[in-house]
Amino acid sequence: MAGRIEDYALIGDMQTAALVCRDGTVDWLCLPRFDSHAIFAGLLGTEDHGFWRLGPAHPAGSEPPAATRRTYRGDSLILESEWDTPRGTVRVTDFMPPRDGAPQLIRIVEGVSGRVPMQSALRMRFSYGRIVPWVHRRNGRTVAVAGPDSVWFDTPARTYGKSLTTYADFTVVAGERVTFTLSWQPSHKEAPPLPEPEQSLEATEEFWREWVGHCTYHGPYREAVIRSLITLKALTYAPTGGIVAAPTTSLPEDIGGVRNWDYRYTWLRDAAITLSSLLRTGYREEARAWREWLLRAVAGDPENLQIMYGIAGERELGEAELEWLPGYENSAPVRVGNGAAHQLQLDVYGEIIEALHLAHMTGLARNDYASLLQLKLIEYLEKHWQEPDEGIWEVRGPRRHFVHSKVMAWVAVDRTIKLIESGDADGPLERWKKLRDEIHRDVCEKGYDKERNTFTQSYGSRELDASLLLIPQVGFLPPDDKRVIGTIEAIQRELSTPDGFILRYQTAGDNAGVDGLPGDEGAFLACSFWMADDLAMIGRVEEARKLFTKLLSLRNDLGLLAEEWDPRLQRQVGNFPQAFSHVPLIDTALRLTASGAYGG
Repeated sequence: MAGRIEDYALIGDMQTAALVCRDGTVDWLCLPRFDSHAIFAGLLGTEDHGFWRLGPAHPAGSEPPAATRRTYRGDSLILESEWDTPRGTVRVTDFMPPRDGAPQLIRIVEGVSGRVPMQSALRMRFSYGRIVPWVHRRNGRTVAVAGPDSVWFDTPARTYGKSLTTYADFTVVAGERVTFTLSWQPSHKEAPPLPEPEQSLEATEEFWREWVGHCTYHGPYREAVIRSLITLKALTYAPTGGIVAAPTTSLPEDIGGVRNWDYRYTWLRDAAITLSSLLRTGYREEARAWREWLLRAVAGDPENLQIMYGIAGERELGEAELEWLPGYENSAPVRVGNGAAHQLQLDVYGEIIEALHLAHMTGLARNDYASLLQLKLIEYLEKHWQEPDEGIWEVRGPRRHFVHSKVMAWVAVDRTIKLIESGDADGPLERWKKLRDEIHRDVCEKGYDKERNTFTQSYGSRELDASLLLIPQVGFLPPDDKRVIGTIEAIQRELSTPDGFILRYQTAGDNAGVDGLPGDEGAFLACSFWMADDLAMIGRVEEARKLFTKLLSLRNDLGLLAEEWDPRLQRQVGNFPQAFSHVPLIDTALRLTASGAYGG
């Protein structure tokens, strides 16, 4: 049985990632890429769908013991889990070295004290748990083959097969180290080189030490910021610069419900805000790589801009359901691909252009095609900004005139005007200034409820939406504007959970069905961070600090956040870990540090 979402640790090699539970079980791993088929899919089903458990031996039929403690080794993505047992203490170090050849998952068992009996149980199931591979020995190595994939298993421990599972039973004494390595290789190729686990561990630690050394943030929230930055780096697909929203699919927003989506793709919105955080903390190379990815993905077709692409820029992300998987805690269906890819979401134009604007302002080397793309996007918006869309939350109900979408269209035009005024692009300046004013006037007239002194979710609606919290952050109105303050206070009143976190919008009552889905969802963590930002901007900095501190307390013991927080179940829900949660964490930390609101 899979653990709670917050029971998992992330390890990865900037091309794929694995989730490791507290009991030493790897329940999720896709090879060779984030969006490849999983060889361990126990997270979304049962042990029959693939897992790899490594930890102290336990009686058959009993639950494997959870680690007594675990941590990342310093500022790295190297996981260390320790078990205190009646016979001694043992440590397991899990990591995936930055790739130089075959992708590898390496696990090193180290005796700390005493003499501890251990067991490795490896059950590989290809194609998301559907295919049992042919497992055999070749030149002293264990290899599993199915179709185009082969996975090689190397260890000095003696292994044996039982119930279509590869086991190793061994005892580790103080000072002894036993290594285990999984390596993926296309099945038609020769075997990958024999692994060198100890050398790979040293190289991985050095990689993270060097990368973290570039961080320019040294404020009071450094631990949380660094862990979030490492997580964002881990979600970056190194060969192309694309950034996945999360390394998982179908972890539910509503336990037992149908709000289960595949997040292993690059959302332009998520990637753009990630770029912003990376730039403001010193990571210019990642920003440059993302900009190049964007230019390749959009290519010569900005009129058909998608809201998301594959990690190499793929456009076709057809959605399908894996009916053989019961889903995380019976949250079905399990989906792969994402049908929202071809939605109209006008806000992404603003987020992309805002990211390009920030890159320009922070001195990232000029790219003439980036400026040309920006102008092309504005030409499209000029013709289409008045259309209804699916909005930031990619609802699957009817299109609406979402206020946030119009605000971000204003942002796109405003930042392009600034680009032209700087002399780095040419365009119809006066015409676009009139367009900027027209969009602003339209939003203020049609998206604002004078009686309640608040902006609304969409034109003609009385409902609220947490995306309205971005109005002062993007400069659409100043923080001290009474309409901004009224909106913040209205969202606090109507979209807060009992513990003070923020919902995206109401999914019950008059607003039921706005997203075209049954069921409910938890507090959206990004929106809760936005609230902390807004409170700081309107001078309520102590309240902002307290909310931020509460949000930090929701992280798991390793500093990781999923997409949402379920206030009823008091647990994390949604895909994990989620870039769209860690980015606003960084942004709020930077804002509170700048305001001095970090005491106590």
